[in-house]
Amino acid sequence: MTTAGEQHVEPAAEPLAGFAVGVTAARRHEELATLRERRGARVVLAPAIRVAPLADDAELLEATRACAAAPLDHVVVTTGIGFRAWLESAGGQGTRDALVARLAEAAIVARGPKARGAIRAAGLRERWSPESEGLAEVAEHLLRLDLDGARIAVQLYGERRPELTAALRGAGAEVIEVPVYRWSPAEDQTPLRRLVGQAVAGTVDAITFTSAPAVAATLAVAAADGLEEPLLDALRDGVVAACIGPVTAAALTGRGVPTVQPERARLGALVRALVTDLPARRSRRLSVRGAALELRGHAVVLDGRLRPIAPAPMAILRALARRPGHVVSRAELCGVLPSRLGGGAALGEARPQADEHAVEMAVARLRRGLGRPGIVETVVKRGYRLACDPRPTDPLPAGAGG
Repeated sequence: MTTAGEQHVEPAAEPLAGFAVGVTAARRHEELATLRERRGARVVLAPAIRVAPLADDAELLEATRACAAAPLDHVVVTTGIGFRAWLESAGGQGTRDALVARLAEAAIVARGPKARGAIRAAGLRERWSPESEGLAEVAEHLLRLDLDGARIAVQLYGERRPELTAALRGAGAEVIEVPVYRWSPAEDQTPLRRLVGQAVAGTVDAITFTSAPAVAATLAVAAADGLEEPLLDALRDGVVAACIGPVTAAALTGRGVPTVQPERARLGALVRALVTDLPARRSRRLSVRGAALELRGHAVVLDGRLRPIAPAPMAILRALARRPGHVVSRAELCGVLPSRLGGGAALGEARPQADEHAVEMAVARLRRGLGRPGIVETVVKRGYRLACDPRPTDPLPAGAGG
């Protein structure tokens, strides 16, 4: 609802302009980054994981031969890339035709849309697919069947899945685990550590995740630096966690983190969901001295023109925007400045003169960045305010404007 002192303004031409988005994808991260940059976002690339080849192909070779040697009753395909890699490996072994023949006879379970696409591209057809894309639903589906003596192949993706394979074996099935690839931490974790720090500091507006292992790797890096809980707090209270599907989001939702998810598990759909959600959650629109002012992550849109703002001036502007038209004291503003510029005090706590000088410098930079006089007013001996009528207004939502 629009409140006094606020009005709707048209966003900048690019819907994500002024926002910083972290990308943790190990695969197709360049495509994901391009999709975001085309919509104006500043992209922070920080791969969390990498696809590592198996140290020894002997296990994959043995599993493939076992699948091709005798009829299969059920086949669980967990990922599209894994299924394609399996068939490619079988082709190199000379067993692809025999394997495809066995797969055609079996009841194939596709965990999600990417797996379905790979199955159909191979000229096969899945028998069933879970709505949730989760292995728990796959297990429930199979366990409703008579599995005593059944042969089931499970294409693994990155790690063993004992919760599924143990349950199937407990029901009397022979389970063939097909290890196609595995996930490993990114060789250089510096970009991911930097991204975690930016999320905690509030200088990144969203982080995208396209796999559950990427979420796990990000939390592990944060934990190693003593930042796991601060990261989770940031994701709960402002920084948007955009996940490609419920499986990817599970570890975050289990920790109380709200997530943005597309209707379909596709990169384009993930970007569209972010375009819809991010401005709604991380922006604030005001009418100040006749100008339409919108706060975004690291920029403002003033009468439709995007203006990047440095962190310290933006911190001042956010504080003023929480109480539009009301005076905010220099002492209070000292507490919102980034720590390296004299911040870190509790709101309202008096700070040394040097800190107040830092506020004055930040306000001066803010005025230059806005490029329009009169937006930020000085109230002598009291502080600063945004030049709009001091009327009651809704409090600034947690995390809004970065």
